[in-house]
Amino acid sequence: MADRTAGAAAPARKKTNVALQGGGSHGAYSWGVLDALLEEERLDIGAISGASAGAMNAVVFAEGFARGGRDGARQKLHDFWLSISQEGSLSPIQRQWFDLFFGDFSFSASPAFQWLDGLANYASPYDLNPLNLNPLRDHLIKMVDFEFLRRSNPLKLFIAATNVHTGKGAIFQRDILTADHVMASACLPRLFQAVEIDGVPYWDGGFAGNPPLWPLFYETDCNDAIIVQINAIERATTPRTSRDIVDRVAEISFNSALLAELRAVHFVTRLLDQGALDPARYKRVNVHRIGGDGKLEAFGAATKVDTSWPFLKILRDLGRESAKQWLERNFEAIGVRGTLDLAAALA
Repeated sequence: MADRTAGAAAPARKKTNVALQGGGSHGAYSWGVLDALLEEERLDIGAISGASAGAMNAVVFAEGFARGGRDGARQKLHDFWLSISQEGSLSPIQRQWFDLFFGDFSFSASPAFQWLDGLANYASPYDLNPLNLNPLRDHLIKMVDFEFLRRSNPLKLFIAATNVHTGKGAIFQRDILTADHVMASACLPRLFQAVEIDGVPYWDGGFAGNPPLWPLFYETDCNDAIIVQINAIERATTPRTSRDIVDRVAEISFNSALLAELRAVHFVTRLLDQGALDPARYKRVNVHRIGGDGKLEAFGAATKVDTSWPFLKILRDLGRESAKQWLERNFEAIGVRGTLDLAAALA
């Protein structure tokens, strides 16, 4: 009897881009999502964009992928987040700034954090941190070989920052990236002096694009983008403590650019469906989302500065679970249609 499996067609491969939000230590959730996407061998990632902690995940992913493919990227992400939890070379004061950097405007209930938070309301980082100390920059340089990353060409990479003078977003691509570009993308203006690149000051990329979507649509030939969302767009409760109010203001600010981009995508898609736009000139994009399902919303603001290894692994596992569930439900839709209901998300 003939072997019916002989000559059988290989499973169809899919390609997508990925956009990573920033959100302090909650970026470990995105690590888990990336880990699960890399594990799915039928899926290729063509380009990746990110802001703030999402930018760090993106460059670590890109360098690991350039050196060792899927397994290299998974290992590099693991090593990066493990190093975040184990950074023992910092003094106690540096460690506080290191944790606050991942805080994304959120502060724990410890007296030290509350003291620094109170000072930030009355003094700028130019007063509080005149030497412009940034231990995370040194740590990132130890973890990522930027010279190698600039030479490599495994995938397209887009890092967002916000021009302080114009308020407009800037996108830095792989071939020019340095640690300063990533630090610009993650520069929280209440904590750190603006990062100057070629004489231009930059703040956190989350103000202009969290995550940036438009370069994935206009600078690549892939129509699909998966947004990894770690900042809540909606919350059912009214914040009442000072810390919760500051955190909710940050979430709203950092989601505003994303909502604007989604409105533009929805508008163009509706006009294409109505035949009002020429499909030869306007691109139909398929938007997907992993996250925003309530799992991260269950964690309070203070957890964004929790860089303990057990907590980071909890977030990673949540990200892996979300990504695996999403792939099971939506893999066949990649390349065919978007799975994020834009009308509902924007209602």
